[in-house]
Amino acid sequence: MDNKKSTGNVVVTNFFWRFAERCGAQIIQFIVSIVLARILAPEAYGTIVLVLVFSQILQVFVDSGLGNALIQKKDADDLDFSSVFWFNVVWCLVLYALMFFCAPLIASFYNDESLTAVVRVLCLMVVVSGLKNVQQAYVSRTMQFKRFFWATLGGTLVSAAAGISIAVLGGGVWALVAQKLVNLAIDTTVLWFTVKWRPKFMFSLKRLKGLFSYGWKLLASALIDTIYNNLRQLIIGKFYSKSDLAFYNQGKQFPNMIVTNINTSIDSVLLPTMSKAQDDPARVKQMTRRAIKTSTYIMAPLMMGLAFCADTIVPLILTEKWLPCVPFLRIFCITYMFYPIHTANLNAIKAMGRSDLFLILEIIKKAVGLVVMLSTIWFGVLVMAYSLLFTSVTSQIINSWPNKKLMNYSYLEQLKDIIPGILLAVFMGVCVKLIEFIPITLPLIVTLILQILVGAAIYILLSKVFKLESFAYLLEMLKSFKNKKKKSES
Repeated sequence: MDNKKSTGNVVVTNFFWRFAERCGAQIIQFIVSIVLARILAPEAYGTIVLVLVFSQILQVFVDSGLGNALIQKKDADDLDFSSVFWFNVVWCLVLYALMFFCAPLIASFYNDESLTAVVRVLCLMVVVSGLKNVQQAYVSRTMQFKRFFWATLGGTLVSAAAGISIAVLGGGVWALVAQKLVNLAIDTTVLWFTVKWRPKFMFSLKRLKGLFSYGWKLLASALIDTIYNNLRQLIIGKFYSKSDLAFYNQGKQFPNMIVTNINTSIDSVLLPTMSKAQDDPARVKQMTRRAIKTSTYIMAPLMMGLAFCADTIVPLILTEKWLPCVPFLRIFCITYMFYPIHTANLNAIKAMGRSDLFLILEIIKKAVGLVVMLSTIWFGVLVMAYSLLFTSVTSQIINSWPNKKLMNYSYLEQLKDIIPGILLAVFMGVCVKLIEFIPITLPLIVTLILQILVGAAIYILLSKVFKLESFAYLLEMLKSFKNKKKKSES
């Protein structure tokens, strides 16, 4: 069998498993978030958002860049994996101890003593993540993405029941805390039972240093990125109300949920696949180009549909108390629509072993973003959100810059690849928005159903009429996947 075709089939198969895992998890979490948003006040969401910022920053240290280093290293063996595992366990305990003693300081900074207990409990996620991280890297390296499906599904279902039960009983913010903790704990447990790899009682400081020489740059990059991405929320939480923070975060949550499904699926599959072809720039370019074109073609209509239908979706799903989140939702839809460019370009740089470039790019992007962010603090939360549109464009240009030299794939060429899908998605969005102005008063649910059906029909029909290459590619892949499944069953 042709090697390129075989690699393509493996990538597509694993992408579908990863995508199915993310979709299954996010659909359940979406339903749970709706139920919790209807039960809980925006202030409760504002509280948990503040605490999650610190948890997410700690999560970066949990990985230490070593997970990606294990995936990228060509000849990683049990000694490498075991060394990283034992280091992570000790490191996570140290991080949790640090957060435990810093919790009162965080509560004092935000003038809310109740945050102390919430920080101490929620940050237990760091300890659990230390047990999961290397297993996760092993699954990614060996392309066993079916394992993620069952682990994530189990964690999501059990945590959904836990979160809703506590919310109904009046647990307030603890419903959200329980949902996060239980999800990770079950996910980790299932992964340990389904993945055969186990850490051995061996440790090599030399191997760890070798991995860290590659991984520390990714750690620094991820840390800069995470702090920067959450800095707006920390600032909003300090200078504005918890309700403002809740509306900002809720506007981010809907598009983020959709993007996470697609982006995580692509990210997980692309890095190990590209790493195997790291010595062939032309092959890496081919995979990067395919990832950008196909994922944007999928992402654009979802983001534009959500943005143009926001006035229908928010009151229908979350109730009218959440309507102030609509402008934020639209802003995030536009910024997230371009995430495939970020993901594919950065994965290509990592796969080719250029973590030094990766770090430099992060520093440049965040320096630009920080200046823009700090200049908008005093003009309100909405202006801070609008500044994301500017930084999104600059980040795209910066992320794509090295790949013009590394694999001859410039930003202008990338734009040419994605513009057809984006223009079609915008046209579709305008069409579905017009349905809201029908002179007949329709129930919100009927309006939304009409918008979804009309939007899907327009996008698919025009894709066929204009013969968009990504549309034809997806059809071919779906047929191939279906035929392969039939053969395996027969």
